[in-house]
Amino acid sequence: MDAPFDPEADALRSRAAAELQEIARTVMPFGRCAGRHLHELPAEYLQWFATRGWPKGRLGVLMQMVYQMKADGSEVAFDPFRSPEARLRKADS
Repeated sequence: MDAPFDPEADALRSRAAAELQEIARTVMPFGRCAGRHLHELPAEYLQWFATRGWPKGRLGVLMQMVYQMKADGSEVAFDPFRSPEARLRKADS
């Protein structure tokens, strides 16, 4: 039996999917990790921003999302955006 339609849950799923897509295509514009996609940033790099302050605007918001997901152990959500080689390296670590 199908679950009843829940417009709020559907809207939340759509927004989360859109934000994951935005994270996947956003590139870090500055710093030692310039040129890397946000989901590829090391947790230690994100931790540095968490203690010293996030960039202003949408970039800072997206970086906070990535940091929280990594801290919560939810970074598996980024797997569809990783190359097969990167997934293998992640599995080996």
